[in-house]
Amino acid sequence: MKKMFLMFAVVVALFCFADDAFAADGTSNIGKGIGAGLAVIGAGIGLGYIGAGMAESMARQPEMAGELSKSSLIIAALLEGVALFAMLICYMIN
Repeated sequence: MKKMFLMFAVVVALFCFADDAFAADGTSNIGKGIGAGLAVIGAGIGLGYIGAGMAESMARQPEMAGELSKSSLIIAALLEGVALFAMLICYMIN
């Protein structure tokens, strides 16, 4: 199931961001889609690791749940920002 979702995410990213994959002038922009797809997949994997680590830490020390939630939310926001910038850079490459 996990591999199917990963392949589906790659295909969706390729189709969404590689709109002019084979342009009429002979240039190929398929790298834009691949780069953006990898950025999204990397961010998704990173967020999964953050969630798993937070849940495991909360299970071991429930009294730290508040601080762990704040820290993981900040890290997740920074990770999403990096992924958005990576997608933007991939899309703007000529």
